[in-house]
Amino acid sequence: MKLKFLSMLAAAAVVFTGCSSDDDSGSNNTNPTNENLAGNMTESRTLDADVEYKLTGALIVKDGVTLTIPAGTTIEAIAGGTGVYLLVERGGKIIAEGTADSPITFTSDAATPKAGDWGGVIINGRAPISRQAGAVNEAATEINTAVLFGGDNATDNSGILNYVVIEYTGARIDDDAEHNGLTLNGVGSGTTLSNIMIKNGDDDAIEFFGGTVNASNILVVNCTDDMFDFSQGYTGTVTNIYGIREAGYTAVTSDPRGVEADGNLDGVSPTDINQSNFTINGMTIINKGAFTAPTMVDVIKIRRGATAKITNTYVEFGSGVSVTGVDMIDLKDAAGDANDATTISFTRNAANSLGTTAIKNTTSGGATVTENTTQTGATTAPFAWTNYAF
Repeated sequence: MKLKFLSMLAAAAVVFTGCSSDDDSGSNNTNPTNENLAGNMTESRTLDADVEYKLTGALIVKDGVTLTIPAGTTIEAIAGGTGVYLLVERGGKIIAEGTADSPITFTSDAATPKAGDWGGVIINGRAPISRQAGAVNEAATEINTAVLFGGDNATDNSGILNYVVIEYTGARIDDDAEHNGLTLNGVGSGTTLSNIMIKNGDDDAIEFFGGTVNASNILVVNCTDDMFDFSQGYTGTVTNIYGIREAGYTAVTSDPRGVEADGNLDGVSPTDINQSNFTINGMTIINKGAFTAPTMVDVIKIRRGATAKITNTYVEFGSGVSVTGVDMIDLKDAAGDANDATTISFTRNAANSLGTTAIKNTTSGGATVTENTTQTGATTAPFAWTNYAF
């Protein structure tokens, strides 16, 4: 995860090409037309699964408005635009409830789609985030700083994502600013996130910035940076998550990880209250190719005041690969170690050279890291609907 700032001037340059507007959300249309989706949604709307929709710009679901996407709907984003994304504001809702037989798909419209073709899906909520004591419980959305997230409602409900595919996301704004596949900003536990596949994306696949939302059955395939990223006071539970880099996949950033977790935003505010304290139950991280840095610098990196409780984790590398320059678990960081209350239990495939020397405890040695042979990781049965060949 990288700190991403986008000035209002840059936002205008990206979004207002060829048009003008005085709204503050970076989009110029009101209530998008049937086939083309872009602009501010100020009235609730239900899409039609029989229509092939084009996401042609930033689609902003405003406070008090619900976007309902029925099972089987496909939304194709025009390729090449950092200003092409779906953003649900605080108080808005997305009801994207697919089925195993008829999932909902967000994809690229390119003839030859690739990672970074469009932005991604961003959901903002009113749940707590990390902050200084006495400070307002909110922050600016990284890709659109005019839009805020966070609040005091831990059970806030931003809607449903169920049986959803998100692919070819992560459009790059500049060297330090990119979209993720699915970004969750201060999302509350009243929101449902389950049965989601995120594949072939630039930057992180899924990132939690604060919030309390729980998630289950998340499959990540071939992201360039972190598979699962937690920051800014995330305090929920994720269950049955599976991340994989396929054989031959080398399109990565300088510091890709399976899990990356910060207690506060990028470690810049170590005295924050409500820092990340989350749970992972059932996780598999697999790299089928040459498992050398920088293909993955850490399998699990917990740092900067974060507390993680990670159980039933299975890690596997390419058969017979000699692993060099890679940490299995790293709990140390120059901007602050993981909280000593962190506990991790895991099993690794032993057919490589990644041993216990690749485990770095906190400076005090207070965290609990346990390796055994009984961890099986995430089960693949819930991902049958994706037709992915594990």
